[in-house]
Amino acid sequence: ALRTMKATVIATFFGVFLICTYAAKETTKKTKKAKLYVPQIDCDVKAGKIINPEFIAKCPPGCQDVKYRVYGTDIYASFSSVCNAAIHSGIIDNTGGKILVQKVAGHSGYRGSFSNGVRSLSLPRWRESFLVSEGKPRKGVTYPSTLEYSSSKSMAVKSGNCSDHVNVPTGDTVRREYQTSPVPTPATQMATTTPTPTTTTTDPSTTTLKPTTTPVTTRSTTVAAAAKTRPGLHRVRDIAFRGSSISASNRNVLRPSTGIQRQEPVAAFRRAASSPAHLAMETDLWKPGFGLFDTGFSSKEELNLKPLESISQGNPNCKVDLSFLMDGSWSIGKRRFQLQKQFLSNVAQALGIGSAGPLMGIVQYGDDPSTEFNLKTYANSKDLRNAIEKISQKGGLSNVGKALSFVNKNFFLDANGNRGGAPNVVVVLVDGWPTDQVEEASRLARESGINIFFVTIEAAAESEKQKVIEPNFVDKAVCRTNGYYSINVPSWFGLHKVVQPLVKRVCDTDRLVCSKTCLNSADIGFVIDGSSSVGTSNFRTVLQFVANISKEFEISDTDTRVGAVQYTYEQRLEFSFDKYSTKQDVLSAIKRISYWSGGTSTGAAISYASEQLFSKSKPNKRKIMILITDGRSYDDVRVPAMAAHQNGVIAYAIGVAWAAQDELEAIATDPDKEHSFFVDEFDNLYRFVNQLIQNICTEFNSQPRN
Repeated sequence: ALRTMKATVIATFFGVFLICTYAAKETTKKTKKAKLYVPQIDCDVKAGKIINPEFIAKCPPGCQDVKYRVYGTDIYASFSSVCNAAIHSGIIDNTGGKILVQKVAGHSGYRGSFSNGVRSLSLPRWRESFLVSEGKPRKGVTYPSTLEYSSSKSMAVKSGNCSDHVNVPTGDTVRREYQTSPVPTPATQMATTTPTPTTTTTDPSTTTLKPTTTPVTTRSTTVAAAAKTRPGLHRVRDIAFRGSSISASNRNVLRPSTGIQRQEPVAAFRRAASSPAHLAMETDLWKPGFGLFDTGFSSKEELNLKPLESISQGNPNCKVDLSFLMDGSWSIGKRRFQLQKQFLSNVAQALGIGSAGPLMGIVQYGDDPSTEFNLKTYANSKDLRNAIEKISQKGGLSNVGKALSFVNKNFFLDANGNRGGAPNVVVVLVDGWPTDQVEEASRLARESGINIFFVTIEAAAESEKQKVIEPNFVDKAVCRTNGYYSINVPSWFGLHKVVQPLVKRVCDTDRLVCSKTCLNSADIGFVIDGSSSVGTSNFRTVLQFVANISKEFEISDTDTRVGAVQYTYEQRLEFSFDKYSTKQDVLSAIKRISYWSGGTSTGAAISYASEQLFSKSKPNKRKIMILITDGRSYDDVRVPAMAAHQNGVIAYAIGVAWAAQDELEAIATDPDKEHSFFVDEFDNLYRFVNQLIQNICTEFNSQPRN
């Protein structure tokens, strides 16, 4: 019996041991099965389109292609193809593979280079960057098995009673989830996923906004009755500020001690009350399909006045850093200053202020600008609105140009809450017109990557336009984009109607491209062959070709600049980028270039141009070299050309007659076919003027602009 009991105990113990061993093995198997699922991305996916700040992804084969553009070296602009950047950095090759991507802050400049078979391009500035490394998880970091993508789309909005539809960018975020197997997560964040790809569209602007209107007939009757009871009531223009006896430069100069400012009637009327139709326009009446003022959006949108519900972390579909320049000049008056504050408060609520969404600061300007609060002062709409209500009027002139310069130099700093990964946007509110010049200050701000919007209220009447210091100041200050960056409001009492249109525009980050164009943002250096084989007559033809290209660009200190080098065995700087600041001066200088005659050392000429011209180029300018030659060089062109490319110079090579095709391709930036041209005779050079400019603009438009 004792033996039987021992045998039973041993058998039981052995059975338990086997069961525990099997269970441990099964647990180990399950643990091994729960590997991290790595989502695959396409070759054309840009880092900026993926919301996740850090992720591991798998690149497919075949991403080493010039159509998948890369900007930078080691640190890449988020506009770059993720997979081609990984190839450029040497993390993977053209067969694909896993990579780890980490988002970092934007940089003031990205250097192009040629590495691992990929030519990356230079870029003056971009708002967000990323790093690429080997696709191994970092310790303590949980990586997503699904990637969140952001993109913009359009929706059709029917305008009034018309049958036409207008495509309005909504700035929605589309989240594409490639979901397959579960990913191990901490116990507090357990979630299950389904194997079905899903698309979730979020549009906060359509959830809470409903138009509230009063029937037209009722409002018209009310206005007409008001007109009958007060026949003498009309809008008094600022006689003390804008009357015929006061010059434009003295507008807004009166102080409160004078007791003179705009009168504050109950309603804002411009003409005598005997015109009921005009009175109806000047009050807050809105008829569907009736254009009170042109905002670029339909009437239904402008009736959406109810602010968006606040979001705890902000509206993620509108991640921008905003500075509002509010008009604090004396001409605005107390009542209208209050209306301005109410407008800013409504905008703050509609934006959905928060750390993951838009941040907003305010600068008030008069004689001098001053910051009321910066981007990091308030992180939610409620606190921001309370702060706006406490702002007091500064008074003084309307020095908008001075205010823009102040914002450009002082506002968008890291110390003030500038995030780097968000576009910088300035919205300027102007009562009437500025009392200083705005064009140059606006250009410098735009060239620094700041997107400028103007909201002008009560612009100058015909009788007042001669008093405006800078005619068409809005057109000179903002992008040339058919009014997208400017809104004109006839009356302060209609300002609330532009809250939603303005919010939609500043939140549509795909449209925030500043006003840089292919014609106003480059330093163009011509490198001209003056060798004996060219001859005097043909040299004049070359100069005409250079002049024909130059005159197509907008030339000034802040726009495109032009320089020229002539070479034989030696080199001569004909004029530098900062020598001439008008188109006429540049064209005259080209005409005065004298023919040199000699040998052909093209390689030395490229090095000379790099040192004497492009080393002095402004950091926010695209460096474009246009080289014209008629023969094979006596020296090597490849090494100097490669050095120029690595320093961000975009090289175009124009060959005539006996020029060597292999040298033209070596000089030209990749792809060669888009950057090199050949003609058999000098007289045919003119045929390539339009093609060359078109290629310059096509390349420019394919690059990101912040």
